[in-house]
Amino acid sequence: MNSRLSACDGREYMIKYCIKCWNLLVLCQSLFPSVTLLLAVFSAGIGGTFQYGYNVSIINAPTMHIQQFINETWKIRYNDNLDRGLLRFLWSAIVSTFTLGGFLGAWLGGHLAIRFGRKGTLLLTNIPILAGSILMGTSSSAGMFELLFVGRFLVGLHSGVCLCVQPMYLGEIAPKAVRGAASMGTSVFITAGILIGQIMGQRELLGGERYWSVLLSSSCIPAVLQLLLLPWFPESPRYLFIDKGEETRATHALKKFHDANSYLSELMGLEKESAVLQAQQSKQPCELLLDRSTRWQLITVVLMNMALQLSGINASLLIERLGRRMLILGGYSLMALCCAAVTITLTYQASYFWMPYMTMTWLFAFILSFGLGPGGVTNTVTGELFTQCTRPAAFMISSSVNWISFFFISIMFPVIVEGLQQFCFLIFLAECLLGTLFIYIILPETKNKSFLEIEMEFRARNFKNKGRDVPSRAMVLSRFPES
Repeated sequence: MNSRLSACDGREYMIKYCIKCWNLLVLCQSLFPSVTLLLAVFSAGIGGTFQYGYNVSIINAPTMHIQQFINETWKIRYNDNLDRGLLRFLWSAIVSTFTLGGFLGAWLGGHLAIRFGRKGTLLLTNIPILAGSILMGTSSSAGMFELLFVGRFLVGLHSGVCLCVQPMYLGEIAPKAVRGAASMGTSVFITAGILIGQIMGQRELLGGERYWSVLLSSSCIPAVLQLLLLPWFPESPRYLFIDKGEETRATHALKKFHDANSYLSELMGLEKESAVLQAQQSKQPCELLLDRSTRWQLITVVLMNMALQLSGINASLLIERLGRRMLILGGYSLMALCCAAVTITLTYQASYFWMPYMTMTWLFAFILSFGLGPGGVTNTVTGELFTQCTRPAAFMISSSVNWISFFFISIMFPVIVEGLQQFCFLIFLAECLLGTLFIYIILPETKNKSFLEIEMEFRARNFKNKGRDVPSRAMVLSRFPES
């Protein structure tokens, strides 16, 4: 009975997100000015955040088979059955090492993006996931469940780097007019990874007892696909022009990613930003934490990433029409309403026969509201609030906060549910309301604005009543005519 329900849920999930991805493809045809840009988004995503969603998803299906393998291996080694409590601990450790690797990868991502470039880092991080896939795939035949620990850690390391670097790459290669839609590729590929992972984890495919090791090693396929595709596309033009000073390569990359009418205006924008940042070096996370000029940007992305873990319709369809600020405010407001409604329906669950259906309806609305706003837009906004010299460090900090929050919630949520029962949703209601209030007060709209224009808005706030430094930036910008 449970297997039939699981298969049914998987089919519903597949249908829902196939429609979602089809809508995105239709949108891409109308929005993306360059086929090269669209293919670059695919090449970065298939070996990037797709792997994150895929590896989060596939570990659930073979749980019983892996635990059986661990117990049998233990019995062969020590001629005794493994204690059930220790078995649960080992399994939890295998799952959680993915989070540990992700946290470390988030801190490495920014450093690697500065040294090897955005595209170079995405290609380089295929090494740990290929190694992890091989280790997990051979663990069963080798009779060593310890290989699962190392493999999951390496896969998590790859995911941490990609969640940091891929949004950076997509945000920097896209024209200003479609930057939000391109950056949404990060969340779309996470969703696609979860979908494909659920399909491949079905018992009829690779989720059975015989093939679970093949399922865990299948991450090597997207990795190889990215290694074959991504080298054909240019590096980030912003990285080439501002960080490396390679104007010729940067211009060539702009021509590839932009249409003939827009690349000159984008080039002028790069010249503006380069002139402003010419005396600055890429900052480390500690330097960014102490930098007053980016104080409110950093506070905003940290709180947004925390709320992203504490707290559908595809935001790609709306992000360039309604703007980032409106989607986030609307998403959190609707999520707060859904939390209140779920609390009420759970409280009166036994009183009316139709209450369980109302609970499911509001939970579904909560998921849609999350996808409509915070789930899709947070990475886009993180990339837009910082300039070239601070963006890598900002993504390192925000990604690390995301992983820590994810780990904290995974540990605390069962305790909260046990203690508060249905009233646990009131905690999330309060968090959503506080997030809405903060975004309303602090975050400006960033749609169709250059990175420098966004920075100037925040500098006025960061140096309020201290007019220093803001005029100097304005003087540099005034040398360039508006494009």
